[in-house]
Amino acid sequence: MGELTRAGRGRLATALVCQALAAVTGVLPFAAVAELGRRLLRHDDPWPAVVVAVAALVVRLALSLAAATLTHYADNDIQLSVRRSIAARVGRVPLGWYDDRGSGAVRKAVGDDVAAMHQVIAHSSLDITDAVVTPLVCLAYLFWVDWRMALITMIPLAAGIELFRRAMAGYGAGMRDYTTAMTEISTSAVEFMHGIAVVKTFGQTGRAHRRYLDAADEFSDFFVGWIRRTSALSAAAQLALSPVSMLAAVLLGGAALVPTGHLTAVDLLPFALLGLALSAPVQTLAQSGQAMQASMRAAGDIRVLLDTAELPYGSAERPETGTVRLENVRFSYDGDTDALTDIDLELRPGTLTALVGPSGSGKSTLASLLPRFHDPSDGRITIGGVDVRDLSEAALYRSVGFVFQDVRLLRMSVRDNIALPKPDALAAEIVAAARAAAIDDRIRALPDGYGTVAPALSGGEAQRVSIARAVLADAPVLVLDEATAFADPAAEAAVQTGLSRLAAGKTVLVVAHRLATIVDADQIVVLDRGRIVERGTHTELLSRGGRYAAMWAAWEGAAA
Repeated sequence: MGELTRAGRGRLATALVCQALAAVTGVLPFAAVAELGRRLLRHDDPWPAVVVAVAALVVRLALSLAAATLTHYADNDIQLSVRRSIAARVGRVPLGWYDDRGSGAVRKAVGDDVAAMHQVIAHSSLDITDAVVTPLVCLAYLFWVDWRMALITMIPLAAGIELFRRAMAGYGAGMRDYTTAMTEISTSAVEFMHGIAVVKTFGQTGRAHRRYLDAADEFSDFFVGWIRRTSALSAAAQLALSPVSMLAAVLLGGAALVPTGHLTAVDLLPFALLGLALSAPVQTLAQSGQAMQASMRAAGDIRVLLDTAELPYGSAERPETGTVRLENVRFSYDGDTDALTDIDLELRPGTLTALVGPSGSGKSTLASLLPRFHDPSDGRITIGGVDVRDLSEAALYRSVGFVFQDVRLLRMSVRDNIALPKPDALAAEIVAAARAAAIDDRIRALPDGYGTVAPALSGGEAQRVSIARAVLADAPVLVLDEATAFADPAAEAAVQTGLSRLAAGKTVLVVAHRLATIVDADQIVVLDRGRIVERGTHTELLSRGGRYAAMWAAWEGAAA
């Protein structure tokens, strides 16, 4: 956590010093009360002790307030710094990194994990400082009064600390098991609710509900066993550190030392007062330990995210031509099983290449290599003769435009959503891009037209906004991963017309499932199990009677 707290380290250190001084001054009123008792018995002026007690209370309040204020400012600095670091890191990791994690890992880090650090930075750090300094100052003063009585006062304190240590043994492993069990309950409950329609349709309610009941029973058995192992020790620790136990130790010690003349009766007063003040900080320390462990786990998860390797870029500028070549490309997600093997392919400017094949054949994977969602495990991909790994970040995304199947519009106006690749675009350019994507009429029908913020668009409409972005970007290489997946037939025809105009002079790669949309493609590449098994035009592939011809016959049958 030390590296993560660098932004607020100065304020945090100052706050801990203030809290330590506040803990010292917090002991002074108790010592002043003891001195007041001595003065009253000797008929001395009691006011000096009273003044010291009041002044110490005022100083402690001021120091505690300053410490709390500083830790919250430090926490604010740290949260801002960590969130900026996360945003900077996730903005530079390969886009394929999100395939395995989705947005959940980032949301957890930015939200839950950063928030989990707040308790330790803003609160527990002060509690721990107070819990350490206060007993030490108290014991130092008590040993100064009488070392024998101080040792007696420490007996319940030492016993409580040891019992707490035993109760907390294995806490980290227990919390991991607790989290696993709770996750299983949540997963089974969500699975049951999401699938309730199917479950009820096929009369499997009892069977589907059984997984949730089993998960709940397993959690109950684990939790009850864990509590049984720790509850007795925790209760014994609480009893040892309770005011009753501390007062009993003081009274028993006084009963043994005062009659023998080793301790005066008035000297018993500091132990009766400060002995009770020894146990509360220790109990606070035990409670803060749980928050500290949770915070350390959160910091560890954030650190893992921040250590994610960034996608390295070169310094080459945008290539002069849009000719794309894939040379002996191999790619594997896990390092063991190849998703693509021996891919040799050339895409020329002014042509449209369509990727087809059964589900899982590697179409989307191959398309994702051009904009560097992933890098090839072997071989290379060039644009205009320049390896894509040698391009600068700006040059890469000026060279390759792409449209996803799953589109997310940002919380900004439609105008700004379209203008993302070219923020300084003129209004006429934005409208022209929207018309090319067959979405201009729909946008004008919105309450504020192009100024409508985060409009409720259908999947097909949002996809056409994404296509408008690609039109505006005007990159020489365009990758369309089933770009008309959510469009109705009329809209699809309009989008295809717009894409035809867009493709003029560009190198276009399309991932297609509906074969009718790519019959006019300049090149159709058939993939199967990560390999190219056929390539040619629609007519050429039909005449060969191979894999594509079989796919076309099956598609025609399904359409009929």
